[in-house]
Amino acid sequence: MDARAINAALRKGEEPSPAELSWFAHGLADGRVSSAQAGAFAMGVCLRGLSEAGRVALTLAMRDSGHVLEWDLDAPVVDKHSTGGVGDCVSLVLAPMLAACGVYNPMISGRGLGHTGGTLDKLEAIPGYSVTPDEARFRQVVKEAGCAIVSASANIAPADKRLYAVRDVTGTVESLDLITASILSKKLAAGLQSLVLDVKTGSGAFMKTPEEARALAASLVSTANAAGCPTSALITDMSQPLVPALGNALEVDLCLQVLTGALKGPLLELSVDLGVELLKTAGIEDGEAKLRDSISSGAAAERFGKMVYALGGPLSFVEDWKRFLPETPVIREVTADRAGVVSAIDGEQLGLAVVDLGGGRRIETDQVNPAVGLTDVVRLGEKVTKNQPIAVVHAAREEQADAAAAAIRAAISLDGPAPDPLPLTLERIA
Repeated sequence: MDARAINAALRKGEEPSPAELSWFAHGLADGRVSSAQAGAFAMGVCLRGLSEAGRVALTLAMRDSGHVLEWDLDAPVVDKHSTGGVGDCVSLVLAPMLAACGVYNPMISGRGLGHTGGTLDKLEAIPGYSVTPDEARFRQVVKEAGCAIVSASANIAPADKRLYAVRDVTGTVESLDLITASILSKKLAAGLQSLVLDVKTGSGAFMKTPEEARALAASLVSTANAAGCPTSALITDMSQPLVPALGNALEVDLCLQVLTGALKGPLLELSVDLGVELLKTAGIEDGEAKLRDSISSGAAAERFGKMVYALGGPLSFVEDWKRFLPETPVIREVTADRAGVVSAIDGEQLGLAVVDLGGGRRIETDQVNPAVGLTDVVRLGEKVTKNQPIAVVHAAREEQADAAAAAIRAAISLDGPAPDPLPLTLERIA
């Protein structure tokens, strides 16, 4: 086969066959397909689109371009994927909750992207935690702790690594077909028996409108199910940060408060919603009672501690996590410049403020400061008085705190009236 012929046919609106897509994906992985040919393919898919059958074929081809894990365990192997948001640390809470409910969760996660935080960056705020164990260690941790949150190895869906990098520089990131294949090729390579998708919508999400989120959720769900992995999706609200903290160590702190039963609220409730959906898909009944019991009994916190220690973190992290998490030298309240009601929060701008503090990356080689971020961010509908704190900045330097304070005031609208409250889960796609 020939990449030029495949691209020429695609340009004419002719969909490549499954065999051609398989050849192309393997060519991306082994270098037979050049970056220019990959860019032409991405643009062709972006402009012409694929049928559902074509999308499934591309997803499976990218999955099979590398190693596909197989598991020999005594319970279902499940996972959750989020499309990204701000203050969204569900993975750190949900994975050990699921493990405590008797299923296995090998979670292959990513780093921060744009204004959204990355699960791996959050875990690396824990001293010693390694997100890159070898496969033998990964398997052992999943078996013993019930969950392991790690990065994808170099041989997991290598075609996606090539194609994603090309999409990023060719303006083809937005293609639903390519987004779907990118997300699912990595998830399906983990050998899952069921999957739940958390598709965010709102100011802090990539999909700003419910219509965009619904289209992505439908594409992901139909493709994953056609590929043989029972999957459903929840469209969830990201009109404000999920938790009132943004930043790696600061979000880990909140997760431990939830896991140890000290904090209730949206993070726990969304984790339960997603967990119930996933356990139901895996054929497990009474999911909500099991998930809530995992918190009240301490079983979820115990599983998290096992995972952390097995992947290089402190033995007593769960018992005394604040002692291990880094702190910043500058901690400053940001106050309201007038009285009002919090009517809108630009989550994307808050996320970018954390990136500017050093809590994320502008370019791939940037080093992340795990301690920086925001806490005590006000919630939608909250009444504030002049000079009342609306957030707290955790910064490495005074001038960074100044810039973050200005960004926070610009991102939080106090013009009222209070918006109608939205449920955490807006819609279910199955």
